[in-house]
Amino acid sequence: MSPHRGGTPFLNLACILGAALLSFSVIASAQTLEPLRLSRQQTIEEALVRNPALAAARAQVEEARANVVTAAALADPTFVADVAGQTHILNPASRTGSDQGFGVTLPFPGKRGFRRDVATSALPAAEFNLTQLRQQVASQAAQAYDAILVALRHREDLQQSKELAADFVKKTQARFLGGTVPRVDVIKAETDLAQAENDLFTSDRAITTARASLNRILGRTGGAPLELTTNLDVPGPIAAVEPLEKLAESSRPEIATLLAQQQGAITATKLAREFWLPDVNLSVTRNVQQGSPTSFTSGIAFGIPVFFRQHQRGEVAAAMYREEELAANLMDVRAQVSLDVQTAYTNASTSLRQAAFIRDHLLPQAREVFRVASVSYGLGGSSALDLLDAKRTLLAAESQYVDALGAANDALAALELAAGSPLPSPQAGEQHP
Repeated sequence: MSPHRGGTPFLNLACILGAALLSFSVIASAQTLEPLRLSRQQTIEEALVRNPALAAARAQVEEARANVVTAAALADPTFVADVAGQTHILNPASRTGSDQGFGVTLPFPGKRGFRRDVATSALPAAEFNLTQLRQQVASQAAQAYDAILVALRHREDLQQSKELAADFVKKTQARFLGGTVPRVDVIKAETDLAQAENDLFTSDRAITTARASLNRILGRTGGAPLELTTNLDVPGPIAAVEPLEKLAESSRPEIATLLAQQQGAITATKLAREFWLPDVNLSVTRNVQQGSPTSFTSGIAFGIPVFFRQHQRGEVAAAMYREEELAANLMDVRAQVSLDVQTAYTNASTSLRQAAFIRDHLLPQAREVFRVASVSYGLGGSSALDLLDAKRTLLAAESQYVDALGAANDALAALELAAGSPLPSPQAGEQHP
């Protein structure tokens, strides 16, 4: 196409539109890549708002609320009309008479209230299920947050290990040039540096995986950027186990759910035993017959529970066994709740003691051993194997400390989940790590 016949303007327009779309894409990408800055508590709050599973549980609560209206609703009235005396089925105008009727079904007094109470008992059960899921999501968010912090701390330690390895290479090369160590020591130092770099690659994968896990809980895409503002520290002391067990007994949603279901089961049994009190159907019919005055017919209909044993062995027996089932489940859940608290408390107290011990004893000693070995090696007093062994001891202690911090914080989140409520502050004289 000739440039003088319109080809160039169209090309210029396409270039302008392409540039505009590219600029919009860049702006959108910049906005998308803006990291979400969150503290540990803010992460829990965001998870409770954004988590898709909680949205589904909230919808279930509204479903239960709507079911209460349905259970207490009156039956819709009925209207019946017919024609009689037709000379042909397709010729209703040839009728000699017609009837129009209106009917309504009235539940036996008290039954409608029982139905409403049974449906109402499912509402708190759904609400307690939502509460339980909220606690689980909060615990998962806290543990996922800690997993990122642990991965980041491990990477910091590995970065420090790389720097120490690079310093070891310099010192070894200097001593090799001075003739105080053999060439194999230089190779060992370079190998140690290469290993430190390889460990950093592995740590990047752990960080990416931990971020994707937390983003999943927050209802975000796995690669969405996050920036954490809370540090990983040793948690404070916890209260004694006895008040935590009492707190769990009154706070765990599983127990409250079963108690609500028990109340509903008792009402359902009462409703089932009223099978012999039938609902009543009332009707009024207007009768029209040619050559006769208009008349009305009134009617009443109700069921007769002749086969009462079927009801007793059927819905009544099922309702009674449902009560027994819930009572047994309640005993089992209470025992399980006590076990959960005891197990979580043991894990939390042990993790706290371990983290404090590593922080106060093991880690300072490992750092001092490495410092002495490093200074001695730089002065020519110790071997490369001694320095490498001291370095491995220090890195192992730092790794254990980071893992212990993560385990302690996760154990507290698990204990809070077992108690079903935020942990109370310990009273004087009952503090435990």
